[in-house]
Amino acid sequence: MLTKLFLRGRLRHDLSHDERAALEATAGSTIRLGPRETLVRRGDRLEYSYFIVEGTMLRHLDDKKGERQLLGVNVQGDFVDLHGYAMKRLDHHVGTLTETVVAQFAHSDLTRLIADWPHLGRAMWFSTLLDAAQHREWIFRLGRLHAEGRIAHLICELIERLRLIGQYDGQSLPIPLLQRDYAEACGITPVHANRSFRNLRERGLLKPHGDGQIEILDEQGLRVIGEFDPSYLYGEGELALDGLKDDGA
Repeated sequence: MLTKLFLRGRLRHDLSHDERAALEATAGSTIRLGPRETLVRRGDRLEYSYFIVEGTMLRHLDDKKGERQLLGVNVQGDFVDLHGYAMKRLDHHVGTLTETVVAQFAHSDLTRLIADWPHLGRAMWFSTLLDAAQHREWIFRLGRLHAEGRIAHLICELIERLRLIGQYDGQSLPIPLLQRDYAEACGITPVHANRSFRNLRERGLLKPHGDGQIEILDEQGLRVIGEFDPSYLYGEGELALDGLKDDGA
């Protein structure tokens, strides 16, 4: 089942069996991409949105010198560009981090799906708003935290998102971001990122193993440094929801 991880850990329980089946039936063919490949370029006219079946994807913008700023990380179970259904063009690039499999959803099919299943349409809207919540948290991270805190916060976010979909083993972070990727996500230089990782390692919080592999030694310590509160991911905590229906509906 291609879409089995959609909203897992959040509101998948609020979707009926028929809604889940309708979403699965709307998925088109799959595309396999290699690591560090571009799927959508800024300004491309879009007639499809893409759902991540396997792998990890990145969103980014480049400055006039060609230097990249990472804007987001998307994992299995995410629509990487569902907002492109309404906007038709993205203001940023979307590409892969790892070897990735995506399922295509034609926008014409999404229109019919949402018309036939309005509650499912609301769930898909919710998923795009999760992206917006994460973007706000990234702004907080860049504006209020020091370099080590920014890295710790990003690692904690990835851990929590993977935990929600049952993809975190409690020890190893399976998303192979390189230190230069962390630098591009956290608004620091690669040298500063290297120094920050060294400090986090010396404090006994994590242990890098090369090629982006990180062993997590003290998740709670990382949460403290990163001022990380996972509520904005709408899985558990004070922002968690029981369902999408309005009171009295």
